[in-house]
Amino acid sequence: ETGIKNVADPFGGSHMMESLTDDLYSAALEVINEIEDMGGMTKFIESGMAKLRIEESATKKQGRIDSGREVIVGVNKFRLDEEDDLNILQIDNSAVREKQVRKLEQLKKNRNSDDVKAALARLREAASDTSGDPRNLMELSVEAARVRCTLGEISEALESVWGRHVPNNTVVQGAYASNFANTEKEEYEMTTQLVEIFLAEEGRRPRILVAKMGQDGHDRGAKVIASGFSDLGFDVDVGPLFSTPEEVARQAIDADVHVIGVSSQAAGHRALVPSLVEELARQDAKHILVVCGGVIPRQDYEELFDAGCAAIFGPGTRITDAAREVLRKIEMSRQ
Repeated sequence: ETGIKNVADPFGGSHMMESLTDDLYSAALEVINEIEDMGGMTKFIESGMAKLRIEESATKKQGRIDSGREVIVGVNKFRLDEEDDLNILQIDNSAVREKQVRKLEQLKKNRNSDDVKAALARLREAASDTSGDPRNLMELSVEAARVRCTLGEISEALESVWGRHVPNNTVVQGAYASNFANTEKEEYEMTTQLVEIFLAEEGRRPRILVAKMGQDGHDRGAKVIASGFSDLGFDVDVGPLFSTPEEVARQAIDADVHVIGVSSQAAGHRALVPSLVEELARQDAKHILVVCGGVIPRQDYEELFDAGCAAIFGPGTRITDAAREVLRKIEMSRQ
């Protein structure tokens, strides 16, 4: 109707579009130059800067959303008074795990052990080859899978040579706070003042461990939460990915935290959160609170509360609101 398709370049000569294009080009060139100055993309990734820059960008975006500078309809503006319940398929994680364990036991029982040992040996040999002409590890991994080596066994073969990757858990500082300079400043300052009051009364800052358990490798949201809470004055520990409830409980006890914030993005909360609460009780640490956040259906809230979860923060929760609620829960638990 507008005839726009009849023109090769409808925005040609437009100052607005040329300006936006130039802004995009300049910002992208800054990133490229930063990467080149560090010796290229491989070194940029190895240094942890690539992940840190992505997390910084995500934290700034969350700050813009929470402060109201960036509007997402239905999230921070024009929200429904009553959200409709979604019809969600419920998966029994414990039953799935038990079934998978049985399948693995059967697989290991019926495969040729000599073929498995030989395939894993070839994989380890190739991984340790420093001659400059190593064999294709992907090809060797496929060969190992064909003789029914498990993914865990293939990974362990490589880990035995290279060690396990330990990600950089540096928390971005200041990115969240910078978005409250002019908008919603009073609410941000009120939250930080509550933290300072807690510090004056308790002699230390509220401390939170942000934890990821199970096979949930989505840590962007957890890092954003960690950065936001840090900017608000909390002491923040970030646990490693793929932790077990036992490992999270031990880290929380060793760090003497007030609360564990479980980030759940892979539907493992119904099995993992109750296990964490039980493990804290087993290790005489029932005083440590457990709160949850992430993609958790409302239908699961009651089950988690019954299991001992102190609070649940679903999608759209503002970090300032979550921080104040966590403070309130800590203070209630100490009365």
